[in-house]
Amino acid sequence: MNIAVVFPGQGSQSVGMLSDYAVDWPQIVDTFKEASDVLGYDLWDIVSNGPEEKLNQTEITQPTMLAADIAVMRVMAEQCMLKPFVLAGHSLGEYAALVAAKSIEFTDAIKLVAERGRLMQNAVPEGEGAMAAILNLGDDQIIDICKRASADTGLVCEAVNFNSPGQVVIAGNTAAVDAAIEIAKEEGAKRALKLPVSVPSHSSLMKPAAEQLAETLKSITIKKPEIQVIHNVDAKSHDDPDAIRDALTKQLYNPVRWVQTAKIIGSAADDAIVECGPGKVLSGLSRRITADIPTYSLDTVANMQKFLDSMDRS
Repeated sequence: MNIAVVFPGQGSQSVGMLSDYAVDWPQIVDTFKEASDVLGYDLWDIVSNGPEEKLNQTEITQPTMLAADIAVMRVMAEQCMLKPFVLAGHSLGEYAALVAAKSIEFTDAIKLVAERGRLMQNAVPEGEGAMAAILNLGDDQIIDICKRASADTGLVCEAVNFNSPGQVVIAGNTAAVDAAIEIAKEEGAKRALKLPVSVPSHSSLMKPAAEQLAETLKSITIKKPEIQVIHNVDAKSHDDPDAIRDALTKQLYNPVRWVQTAKIIGSAADDAIVECGPGKVLSGLSRRITADIPTYSLDTVANMQKFLDSMDRS
């Protein structure tokens, strides 16, 4: 069977996530301990007990989500003998895909995403950056709205996540994003709402952070992936380590092309798409983009069992 595994990124975290997994599978807590030893603080304690405000700090969220994605992947690998045919991750989740492909060591990836989060948090002063989700408008229409908002305010506003048909996330300076929200509502958007984040991810405001991340990436050992990974920035797979470094650098200030990515992985692995990590965000997007392919989220033990049962019947 050809299955694709996708990994969620920032935004899927929650206090108490994976608690049911931790009861029966020591890989969960062990994976978080491995990450905690690298970072010097207890990630599992933050996940288990909060507070939510701390978990949602970008430089903590990013290693937390990476650990969560890999922990669930390790459980899946133990329970299911199927090797994924293709991997992808949404934004931060791309790092989990590279770990799963044995392109980057887990401990190196933890260091890397913690630094990524710190650089992103520091790139734009608190309150000066924003993101918003726009629903039920066309991609070109939203790109035009962003251009109009930028022209009106003299600030940055860009379409940054093409998540599914009719769902696009925009980012930039707060005043420009606010202006775009109002224009989108006038244009008939079903919803246009600001997201609870202060970092304008994947916008050009992240370019200074990307330049610093590029320097950090030079010190990280990257190998040719054992499983192909489809990258966000160009919806292509790369074997050359320097090309992977370049893709990760550009990802920080360029749009996440998830619609293209999902179509590619769906055509490459058409038996199932499996979301490996907390939440069901990517499963929901997959059902809108590749509706004819069975999709599973492994966010709970019960859903893991549903996936394993379906594999047994296949």
